[in-house]
Amino acid sequence: MQEQHVRPGGGPPWWRHGPPWWRRADPRQAPGAHWPWPSTVLLTALVFAGSHFAAPHQQGHREPLDAYGYALLAVVCGLLLWRTRRPGFVVCAVAAATLVYVAAGYPYGPVFLAVAVACFSAVVAGRRRAAWTAVGLLWAGHALIALWLYHLLPPPGDTGSPWTQELVVGTWVVAVVAVAELARVRREQWAKERAERAQAARRRADAERLRIARELHDVLAHSISVINVQAGVGLALLDTDPEQARTALTTIKAASKEALGEVRQVLDTLRAPGDAPRAPAPGLGRLPELVDQAARAGLTVDVEGAPPPLPPGTDLAAFRIVQEALTNVVRHSGSRHARVRLGHDGAALRLRVDDDGPATGTDAGGSGNGLAGMRERAAALGGTVEAGPRPDGGWRVLAVLPVTARDEPAGSTGLGGRVGTEEDDR
Repeated sequence: MQEQHVRPGGGPPWWRHGPPWWRRADPRQAPGAHWPWPSTVLLTALVFAGSHFAAPHQQGHREPLDAYGYALLAVVCGLLLWRTRRPGFVVCAVAAATLVYVAAGYPYGPVFLAVAVACFSAVVAGRRRAAWTAVGLLWAGHALIALWLYHLLPPPGDTGSPWTQELVVGTWVVAVVAVAELARVRREQWAKERAERAQAARRRADAERLRIARELHDVLAHSISVINVQAGVGLALLDTDPEQARTALTTIKAASKEALGEVRQVLDTLRAPGDAPRAPAPGLGRLPELVDQAARAGLTVDVEGAPPPLPPGTDLAAFRIVQEALTNVVRHSGSRHARVRLGHDGAALRLRVDDDGPATGTDAGGSGNGLAGMRERAAALGGTVEAGPRPDGGWRVLAVLPVTARDEPAGSTGLGGRVGTEEDDR
Protein backbone atom coordinates (compact mmCIF):
# COMPACT_ATOMS: atom_id res chain seq x y z
CA MET A 1 0.00 0.00 0.00
CA GLN A 2 1.31 3.41 -0.91
CA GLU A 3 2.01 5.52 2.11
CA GLN A 4 0.07 8.78 2.42
CA HIS A 5 2.30 11.83 2.57
CA VAL A 6 2.04 13.56 5.93
CA ARG A 7 3.80 16.55 7.38
CA PRO A 8 6.30 16.18 10.23
CA GLY A 9 3.61 17.29 12.67
CA GLY A 10 1.29 14.47 11.57
CA GLY A 11 -2.00 14.53 9.64
CA PRO A 12 -2.77 15.19 5.98
CA PRO A 13 -1.10 18.11 4.15
CA TRP A 14 -3.97 20.55 4.86
CA TRP A 15 -4.07 19.65 8.56
CA ARG A 16 -2.32 22.75 9.87
CA HIS A 17 -4.10 25.32 7.73
CA GLY A 18 -7.48 23.70 7.23
CA PRO A 19 -9.33 22.83 4.02
CA PRO A 20 -9.46 25.43 1.21
CA TRP A 21 -12.96 26.68 2.08
CA TRP A 22 -11.79 27.56 5.62
CA ARG A 23 -8.86 29.78 4.61
CA ARG A 24 -8.93 33.53 4.87
CA ALA A 25 -9.94 35.65 1.90
CA ASP A 26 -6.58 37.42 2.14
CA PRO A 27 -3.69 35.59 3.86
CA ARG A 28 -2.12 38.96 4.72
CA GLN A 29 -5.22 40.06 6.63
CA ALA A 30 -4.41 40.54 10.30
CA PRO A 31 -6.49 38.70 12.91
CA GLY A 32 -7.63 42.05 14.31
CA ALA A 33 -8.88 43.37 10.98
CA HIS A 34 -12.18 45.19 10.56
CA TRP A 35 -15.35 43.34 11.51
CA PRO A 36 -18.50 44.27 9.53
CA TRP A 37 -20.54 44.99 12.64
CA PRO A 38 -22.79 47.84 11.38
CA SER A 39 -23.95 46.08 8.22
CA THR A 40 -24.43 42.78 10.05
CA VAL A 41 -26.52 44.40 12.80
CA LEU A 42 -28.61 46.26 10.22
CA LEU A 43 -29.15 43.09 8.19
CA THR A 44 -30.04 41.11 11.31
CA ALA A 45 -32.67 43.68 12.28
CA LEU A 46 -34.09 43.59 8.74
CA VAL A 47 -34.23 39.78 8.69
CA PHE A 48 -35.90 39.55 12.11
CA ALA A 49 -38.43 42.29 11.37
CA GLY A 50 -39.20 41.02 7.87
CA SER A 51 -39.64 37.43 9.05
CA HIS A 52 -41.88 38.57 11.92
CA PHE A 53 -44.21 40.50 9.59
CA ALA A 54 -44.15 37.79 6.89
CA ALA A 55 -45.14 34.99 9.29
CA PRO A 56 -48.84 35.96 9.76
CA HIS A 57 -49.41 35.99 6.00
CA GLN A 58 -48.19 32.38 5.74
CA GLN A 59 -50.31 30.86 8.53
CA GLY A 60 -51.64 27.45 7.56
CA HIS A 61 -48.84 26.97 5.04
CA ARG A 62 -45.75 27.47 7.24
CA GLU A 63 -44.94 26.91 10.92
CA PRO A 64 -45.18 30.03 13.13
CA LEU A 65 -41.89 31.50 14.28
CA ASP A 66 -40.84 30.26 17.71
CA ALA A 67 -37.66 30.38 19.77
CA TYR A 68 -35.98 27.77 17.56
CA GLY A 69 -36.88 29.71 14.43
CA TYR A 70 -35.48 32.94 15.84
CA ALA A 71 -32.36 31.04 16.96
CA LEU A 72 -31.81 29.78 13.40
CA LEU A 73 -32.24 33.31 12.07
CA ALA A 74 -29.70 34.55 14.63
CA VAL A 75 -27.23 31.86 13.53
CA VAL A 76 -27.69 32.74 9.86
CA CYS A 77 -27.16 36.46 10.47
CA GLY A 78 -24.42 36.03 13.07
CA LEU A 79 -22.31 34.00 10.66
CA LEU A 80 -22.13 37.05 8.40
CA LEU A 81 -19.72 38.67 10.86
CA TRP A 82 -17.02 36.35 9.47
CA ARG A 83 -17.84 36.94 5.80
CA THR A 84 -14.76 39.12 5.18
CA ARG A 85 -12.43 36.67 6.97
CA ARG A 86 -13.78 33.22 6.08
CA PRO A 87 -16.02 33.88 3.07
CA GLY A 88 -15.98 30.29 1.80
CA PHE A 89 -16.91 28.83 5.18
CA VAL A 90 -19.55 31.50 5.83
CA VAL A 91 -21.44 30.99 2.56
CA CYS A 92 -21.51 27.22 3.13
CA ALA A 93 -22.62 27.57 6.75
CA VAL A 94 -25.26 30.20 5.96
CA ALA A 95 -26.67 28.04 3.15
CA ALA A 96 -26.79 24.99 5.47
CA ALA A 97 -28.49 26.93 8.30
CA THR A 98 -30.99 28.40 5.85
CA LEU A 99 -31.80 24.93 4.48
CA VAL A 100 -32.44 23.71 8.04
CA TYR A 101 -34.71 26.76 8.59
CA VAL A 102 -36.68 25.96 5.41
CA ALA A 103 -36.85 22.22 6.19
CA ALA A 104 -38.24 23.04 9.65
CA GLY A 105 -41.22 24.71 7.94
CA TYR A 106 -40.60 28.25 9.17
CA PRO A 107 -41.91 31.19 7.09
CA TYR A 108 -40.21 32.35 3.95
CA GLY A 109 -38.83 35.85 4.12
CA PRO A 110 -35.67 37.96 4.09
CA VAL A 111 -33.59 35.08 5.41
CA PHE A 112 -32.62 34.53 1.78
CA LEU A 113 -31.16 38.04 1.77
CA ALA A 114 -28.50 36.78 4.19
CA VAL A 115 -27.68 33.99 1.73
CA ALA A 116 -27.34 36.55 -1.06
CA VAL A 117 -24.98 38.69 1.04
CA ALA A 118 -22.84 35.67 1.98
CA CYS A 119 -22.73 34.54 -1.66
CA PHE A 120 -21.80 38.03 -2.85
CA SER A 121 -18.97 38.31 -0.29
CA ALA A 122 -17.57 34.89 -1.20
CA VAL A 123 -17.59 35.53 -4.95
CA VAL A 124 -16.00 38.97 -4.62
CA ALA A 125 -13.33 37.49 -2.30
CA GLY A 126 -12.49 34.85 -4.93
CA ARG A 127 -14.27 31.88 -3.31
CA ARG A 128 -16.37 31.32 -6.40
CA ARG A 129 -16.48 27.52 -6.19
CA ALA A 130 -17.67 27.62 -2.59
CA ALA A 131 -20.34 30.20 -3.42
CA TRP A 132 -21.69 28.37 -6.46
CA THR A 133 -21.67 25.05 -4.61
CA ALA A 134 -23.41 26.45 -1.52
CA VAL A 135 -26.25 28.22 -3.34
CA GLY A 136 -26.60 25.33 -5.79
CA LEU A 137 -27.02 22.83 -2.97
CA LEU A 138 -29.43 25.18 -1.18
CA TRP A 139 -31.60 25.44 -4.27
CA ALA A 140 -31.41 21.65 -4.84
CA GLY A 141 -32.36 20.99 -1.21
CA HIS A 142 -35.25 23.43 -1.41
CA ALA A 143 -36.48 21.83 -4.64
CA LEU A 144 -36.20 18.37 -3.09
CA ILE A 145 -38.25 19.47 -0.09
CA ALA A 146 -40.86 21.37 -2.11
CA LEU A 147 -41.38 18.64 -4.73
CA TRP A 148 -40.98 15.34 -2.90
CA LEU A 149 -40.24 15.56 0.84
CA TYR A 150 -42.88 18.11 1.83
CA HIS A 151 -45.22 15.42 3.27
CA LEU A 152 -42.46 14.17 5.60
CA LEU A 153 -41.54 17.59 7.00
CA PRO A 154 -43.43 20.33 8.81
CA PRO A 155 -45.90 21.90 8.50
CA PRO A 156 -48.48 19.07 8.49
CA GLY A 157 -50.69 18.99 5.44
CA ASP A 158 -48.32 21.02 3.30
CA THR A 159 -48.75 20.69 -0.45
CA GLY A 160 -45.98 20.48 -3.02
CA SER A 161 -44.81 23.30 -5.28
CA PRO A 162 -44.91 23.17 -9.07
CA TRP A 163 -41.72 22.91 -11.12
CA THR A 164 -42.29 26.37 -12.57
CA GLN A 165 -41.98 27.92 -9.11
CA GLU A 166 -38.68 26.15 -8.52
CA LEU A 167 -37.42 27.33 -11.89
CA VAL A 168 -38.26 30.91 -10.90
CA VAL A 169 -36.33 30.40 -7.64
CA GLY A 170 -33.41 28.97 -9.61
CA THR A 171 -33.48 32.00 -11.90
CA TRP A 172 -33.22 34.32 -8.90
CA VAL A 173 -30.30 32.25 -7.58
CA VAL A 174 -28.45 32.55 -10.90
CA ALA A 175 -29.19 36.29 -11.01
CA VAL A 176 -27.73 36.83 -7.53
CA VAL A 177 -24.57 34.91 -8.37
CA ALA A 178 -24.26 36.70 -11.72
CA VAL A 179 -24.42 40.11 -10.03
CA ALA A 180 -21.75 38.94 -7.59
CA GLU A 181 -19.57 37.77 -10.49
CA LEU A 182 -20.01 41.13 -12.20
CA ALA A 183 -18.94 42.91 -9.02
CA ARG A 184 -15.92 40.61 -8.73
CA VAL A 185 -14.84 41.30 -12.31
CA ARG A 186 -15.25 45.04 -11.83
CA ARG A 187 -13.28 44.92 -8.60
CA GLU A 188 -10.45 43.02 -10.31
CA GLN A 189 -10.45 45.61 -13.11
CA TRP A 190 -10.14 48.42 -10.56
CA ALA A 191 -7.29 46.59 -8.83
CA LYS A 192 -5.56 46.03 -12.18
CA GLU A 193 -5.96 49.70 -13.11
CA ARG A 194 -4.54 50.79 -9.75
CA ALA A 195 -1.59 48.43 -10.22
CA GLU A 196 -0.98 49.74 -13.75
CA ARG A 197 -1.07 53.34 -12.53
CA ALA A 198 1.36 52.50 -9.74
CA GLN A 199 3.63 50.69 -12.20
CA ALA A 200 3.52 53.65 -14.60
CA ALA A 201 4.42 56.00 -11.75
CA ARG A 202 7.37 53.74 -10.85
CA ARG A 203 8.50 53.70 -14.48
CA ARG A 204 8.35 57.50 -14.61
CA ALA A 205 10.33 57.72 -11.38
CA ASP A 206 12.91 55.23 -12.70
CA ALA A 207 13.21 57.16 -15.95
CA GLU A 208 13.71 60.41 -14.05
CA ARG A 209 16.36 58.84 -11.82
CA LEU A 210 18.11 57.47 -14.91
CA ARG A 211 18.00 60.90 -16.55
CA ILE A 212 19.48 62.59 -13.49
CA ALA A 213 22.18 59.90 -13.16
CA ARG A 214 23.04 60.29 -16.84
CA GLU A 215 23.25 64.08 -16.54
CA LEU A 216 25.46 63.83 -13.46
CA HIS A 217 27.71 61.28 -15.16
CA ASP A 218 28.15 63.46 -18.23
CA VAL A 219 28.83 66.60 -16.21
CA LEU A 220 31.19 65.05 -13.69
CA ALA A 221 33.05 62.77 -16.10
CA HIS A 222 33.94 65.67 -18.38
CA SER A 223 34.89 68.12 -15.65
CA ILE A 224 36.82 65.63 -13.54
CA SER A 225 38.73 64.48 -16.63
CA VAL A 226 39.80 68.08 -17.28
CA ILE A 227 40.72 68.51 -13.61
CA ASN A 228 42.69 65.25 -13.61
CA VAL A 229 44.71 66.24 -16.68
CA GLN A 230 45.44 69.74 -15.38
CA ALA A 231 46.35 68.41 -11.93
CA GLY A 232 48.94 66.14 -13.56
CA VAL A 233 50.30 69.07 -15.54
CA GLY A 234 50.45 71.23 -12.42
CA LEU A 235 52.29 68.59 -10.41
CA ALA A 236 54.78 67.98 -13.21
CA LEU A 237 55.56 71.70 -13.66
CA LEU A 238 55.25 72.88 -10.07
CA ASP A 239 59.04 73.13 -9.59
CA THR A 240 60.27 73.77 -13.14
CA ASP A 241 57.59 76.13 -14.45
CA PRO A 242 55.53 77.69 -11.63
CA GLU A 243 53.69 80.01 -14.03
CA GLN A 244 52.42 77.11 -16.15
CA ALA A 245 51.47 75.29 -12.95
CA ARG A 246 49.50 78.36 -11.88
CA THR A 247 47.66 78.27 -15.22
CA ALA A 248 46.79 74.61 -14.65
CA LEU A 249 45.44 75.40 -11.17
CA THR A 250 43.36 78.25 -12.63
CA THR A 251 41.91 75.82 -15.17
CA ILE A 252 41.09 73.38 -12.36
CA LYS A 253 39.30 76.13 -10.45
CA ALA A 254 37.26 77.17 -13.49
CA ALA A 255 36.36 73.59 -14.39
CA SER A 256 35.29 72.75 -10.86
CA LYS A 257 33.20 75.92 -10.63
CA GLU A 258 31.45 75.10 -13.89
CA ALA A 259 30.90 71.50 -12.78
CA LEU A 260 29.30 72.68 -9.53
CA GLY A 261 27.01 74.99 -11.51
CA GLU A 262 25.88 72.21 -13.83
CA VAL A 263 25.38 69.77 -10.95
CA ARG A 264 23.26 72.38 -9.20
CA GLN A 265 21.25 72.83 -12.39
CA VAL A 266 20.64 69.07 -12.69
CA LEU A 267 19.59 68.82 -9.05
CA ASP A 268 17.20 71.74 -9.52
CA THR A 269 14.84 69.24 -11.13
CA LEU A 270 14.32 67.70 -7.69
CA ARG A 271 12.75 70.89 -6.39
CA ALA A 272 9.01 71.39 -6.05
CA PRO A 273 7.07 70.80 -9.29
CA GLY A 274 6.17 73.95 -11.17
CA ASP A 275 9.23 75.96 -10.16
CA ALA A 276 10.98 77.59 -13.09
CA PRO A 277 14.54 76.38 -13.81
CA ARG A 278 17.25 78.70 -12.56
CA ALA A 279 19.39 78.32 -15.71
CA PRO A 280 18.72 77.21 -19.28
CA ALA A 281 19.64 73.66 -20.23
CA PRO A 282 22.96 73.40 -22.12
CA GLY A 283 22.86 72.94 -25.88
CA LEU A 284 25.05 73.14 -28.94
CA GLY A 285 25.08 76.93 -28.52
CA ARG A 286 27.60 76.28 -25.73
CA LEU A 287 29.85 74.25 -28.01
CA PRO A 288 32.54 77.00 -27.99
CA GLU A 289 32.70 76.72 -24.19
CA LEU A 290 33.17 72.97 -24.55
CA VAL A 291 36.00 73.55 -27.02
CA ASP A 292 37.66 75.98 -24.58
CA GLN A 293 37.42 73.45 -21.75
CA ALA A 294 38.99 70.78 -23.95
CA ALA A 295 41.75 73.22 -24.91
CA ARG A 296 42.53 73.81 -21.23
CA ALA A 297 42.88 70.03 -20.92
CA GLY A 298 45.42 70.03 -23.78
CA LEU A 299 43.03 68.88 -26.51
CA THR A 300 42.66 70.83 -29.75
CA VAL A 301 39.16 70.58 -31.20
CA ASP A 302 38.19 71.59 -34.71
CA VAL A 303 34.48 72.22 -35.29
CA GLU A 304 32.95 72.05 -38.75
CA GLY A 305 29.38 72.98 -39.60
CA ALA A 306 26.62 74.70 -37.67
CA PRO A 307 23.62 73.08 -36.01
CA PRO A 308 20.07 73.85 -37.17
CA PRO A 309 17.42 75.13 -34.74
CA LEU A 310 16.79 72.21 -32.41
CA PRO A 311 14.11 71.28 -29.87
CA PRO A 312 15.40 71.57 -26.28
CA GLY A 313 15.61 67.80 -25.75
CA THR A 314 17.56 67.19 -28.94
CA ASP A 315 19.80 70.19 -28.27
CA LEU A 316 20.69 68.89 -24.81
CA ALA A 317 21.27 65.33 -26.05
CA ALA A 318 23.55 66.56 -28.84
CA PHE A 319 25.58 68.68 -26.42
CA ARG A 320 25.99 65.80 -23.96
CA ILE A 321 27.01 63.36 -26.71
CA VAL A 322 29.73 65.73 -27.96
CA GLN A 323 30.81 66.38 -24.35
CA GLU A 324 31.09 62.67 -23.56
CA ALA A 325 32.93 61.95 -26.83
CA LEU A 326 35.52 64.65 -26.13
CA THR A 327 35.86 63.42 -22.53
CA ASN A 328 36.68 59.96 -23.85
CA VAL A 329 39.33 61.43 -26.15
CA VAL A 330 40.94 63.22 -23.18
CA ARG A 331 40.83 60.12 -20.97
CA HIS A 332 41.46 57.24 -23.36
CA SER A 333 43.26 58.54 -26.46
CA GLY A 334 46.88 59.41 -27.05
CA SER A 335 45.82 61.97 -29.65
CA ARG A 336 45.67 65.63 -28.64
CA HIS A 337 43.54 66.55 -31.62
CA ALA A 338 39.85 65.89 -32.25
CA ARG A 339 37.39 66.90 -34.95
CA VAL A 340 33.68 67.61 -34.47
CA ARG A 341 31.50 67.77 -37.56
CA LEU A 342 27.87 68.89 -37.55
CA GLY A 343 25.49 68.33 -40.41
CA HIS A 344 21.79 67.94 -41.04
CA ASP A 345 19.56 66.96 -43.93
CA GLY A 346 16.28 68.43 -42.73
CA ALA A 347 15.17 65.25 -40.99
CA ALA A 348 18.14 64.40 -38.78
CA LEU A 349 21.10 66.02 -37.10
CA ARG A 350 24.33 64.11 -37.62
CA LEU A 351 27.23 64.48 -35.19
CA ARG A 352 30.63 62.96 -35.82
CA VAL A 353 33.57 63.13 -33.42
CA ASP A 354 36.93 61.70 -34.58
CA ASP A 355 40.33 61.36 -33.00
CA ASP A 356 43.49 59.84 -34.41
CA GLY A 357 44.30 57.60 -31.42
CA PRO A 358 45.93 55.41 -30.33
CA ALA A 359 44.14 54.27 -27.15
CA THR A 360 46.19 54.62 -23.99
CA GLY A 361 46.13 53.01 -20.55
CA THR A 362 45.03 49.61 -19.38
CA ASP A 363 41.43 50.82 -19.14
CA ALA A 364 41.40 52.41 -22.55
CA GLY A 365 38.01 50.98 -23.22
CA GLY A 366 36.50 52.73 -20.22
CA SER A 367 33.63 51.41 -18.11
CA GLY A 368 31.07 51.70 -20.88
CA ASN A 369 28.75 53.95 -18.84
CA GLY A 370 29.43 56.98 -21.00
CA LEU A 371 28.78 55.13 -24.25
CA ALA A 372 25.66 53.55 -22.79
CA GLY A 373 24.47 57.00 -21.73
CA MET A 374 24.99 58.34 -25.26
CA ARG A 375 23.00 55.46 -26.72
CA GLU A 376 20.20 55.94 -24.19
CA ARG A 377 19.95 59.66 -24.95
CA ALA A 378 19.76 59.00 -28.68
CA ALA A 379 17.30 56.12 -28.31
CA ALA A 380 14.99 58.27 -26.19
CA LEU A 381 14.69 60.63 -29.17
CA GLY A 382 14.44 57.87 -31.78
CA GLY A 383 18.07 58.26 -32.89
CA THR A 384 21.19 56.12 -32.88
CA VAL A 385 24.80 56.29 -31.72
CA GLU A 386 27.57 54.21 -33.23
CA ALA A 387 31.06 54.13 -31.76
CA GLY A 388 34.11 52.16 -32.71
CA PRO A 389 37.61 52.21 -34.22
CA ARG A 390 38.09 53.83 -37.60
CA PRO A 391 39.58 51.79 -40.46
CA ASP A 392 42.60 54.15 -40.62
CA GLY A 393 43.13 54.20 -36.85
CA GLY A 394 41.69 56.30 -34.06
CA TRP A 395 38.12 56.32 -32.82
CA ARG A 396 34.86 57.62 -34.19
CA VAL A 397 31.52 58.45 -32.56
CA LEU A 398 28.64 58.96 -35.00
CA ALA A 399 25.24 60.09 -33.68
CA VAL A 400 22.08 60.57 -35.71
CA LEU A 401 19.30 62.47 -33.95
CA PRO A 402 15.93 63.13 -35.62
CA VAL A 403 14.96 66.79 -35.74
CA THR A 404 12.44 69.04 -37.44
CA ALA A 405 14.30 72.20 -38.41
CA ARG A 406 12.25 75.39 -38.40
CA ASP A 407 14.56 77.45 -40.59
CA GLU A 408 16.90 75.14 -42.41
CA PRO A 409 19.91 76.86 -43.92
CA ALA A 410 20.40 76.35 -47.62
CA GLY A 411 23.12 74.08 -48.79
CA SER A 412 23.36 72.06 -45.59
CA THR A 413 24.78 68.62 -45.98
CA GLY A 414 24.79 65.47 -43.94
CA LEU A 415 27.75 63.50 -42.71
CA GLY A 416 28.76 60.22 -44.15
CA GLY A 417 31.11 57.55 -43.03
CA ARG A 418 29.91 54.61 -40.99
CA VAL A 419 32.21 53.37 -38.29
CA GLY A 420 33.93 50.05 -38.29
CA THR A 421 33.43 47.25 -35.76
CA GLU A 422 31.83 48.61 -32.63
CA GLU A 423 33.37 47.91 -29.27
CA ASP A 424 31.45 47.60 -26.04
CA ASP A 425 33.28 50.15 -23.93
CA ARG A 426 34.91 53.49 -24.50
